[in-house]
Amino acid sequence: MAKPRIPPSIEPIEDAGGPALIALRGGDDPDSPYRLGSREYDWHSHVRGQLFCVESGLVHVRTSHGSWLLPPQRAGWIPPGERHWADVSGAASGWSVIVAPAACAALPARPCVIGISELMQALVRRAVTWTDRRELAPPEARVAAVLLDEIQRAPREPLHLPMPSDPRLARIARAVYERPDDPRSLEDWARWGAVSPRTLRRLMAAETGMSFGRWRQQAGLIHALERLAQGEAVATVADALGYASPSGFIAMFRRAFGASPGRYFAQRQE
Repeated sequence: MAKPRIPPSIEPIEDAGGPALIALRGGDDPDSPYRLGSREYDWHSHVRGQLFCVESGLVHVRTSHGSWLLPPQRAGWIPPGERHWADVSGAASGWSVIVAPAACAALPARPCVIGISELMQALVRRAVTWTDRRELAPPEARVAAVLLDEIQRAPREPLHLPMPSDPRLARIARAVYERPDDPRSLEDWARWGAVSPRTLRRLMAAETGMSFGRWRQQAGLIHALERLAQGEAVATVADALGYASPSGFIAMFRRAFGASPGRYFAQRQE
């Protein structure tokens, strides 16, 4: 009996049938099935769930549950049917695992960022070599089952950074994010954005659920994770974020993640 064939017009991510998961290697090549580089994807949704990771650059994702920024070496999860918007900046390589709806029952019900273990990376490297997208051979099905289990068990990362929608506040937020070492106060930023300090406080709390200071700190943490993941020294990162000394930065990082930068990244590789 012939195997069913996926019509060429249906992209794998929009097909509910077929194998439980399909892994794609991405790049900035125009022919890449998982196109990266620097581009914006307007609001859309997929039939399949999607786990994606970039190895350089940054991804900003917005959903109905809020927004978050995805630095390198973390994976973002979008459940099936979840409308989302994405902006990719400077991502030269990465990967995506698309999961059939029937296999998503035990996976997170909401978008989130998860940590990546060495086992998960090894399983993805194996899965991207599979060429038959109609049916998994028994050994492939066993690998797929382990990979799905790793996704389910992966630790959630506190990398949610709500991005405001009010145009005035969004302009200020983007500027603050792009200048993590800028020492200007809330009052200074309000003046720069042509709003009153009271309006800035009110809008920030209403649209992000965070105070201006907490939002700025969270933005700094995401910057720090991105640079540390790329191998930069703690002292260099601390200086880039405007800390007077590495000890101040390490104390802030430990309060946020429960471990020093060195221990945090070591734990992700254990």
